[in-house]
Amino acid sequence: MKKVTGLGGVFFKCDNPKGMNEWYAKNLGLATSDWGVTFEWRQADDPTKTGSTAWCTFPKDTKYFNPSDKPFMINYRVDNIVALVEELKKDNVTIVDEIVDSEFGKFVHILDPEGNAIELWEPKDEG
Repeated sequence: MKKVTGLGGVFFKCDNPKGMNEWYAKNLGLATSDWGVTFEWRQADDPTKTGSTAWCTFPKDTKYFNPSDKPFMINYRVDNIVALVEELKKDNVTIVDEIVDSEFGKFVHILDPEGNAIELWEPKDEG
């Protein structure tokens, strides 16, 4: 079974998310919004299909990365989140929450051995 298929996003905490977005826009040319940036791309194995990778700032006191106390979280794209979560449970990986199905796809959070939060994302068909 294919597990991680790519990087879905990079999320990090900061004192001033709006200011950080403005700095990255001015100095590195990122087209930031309140939610960060979405980088769109075409899949190498099928250029008719698109994908995206997110870059987002979060307030320093966000609870979204909990129970991790680390200042960052990586989001990985996966093919079959339900089957992957079942495999992870068998390997005693810490599953933080239940799979959530949203307009953007399915999400679940896990922890690595050092307590880093990882968000797994099975995107909806992006076209």
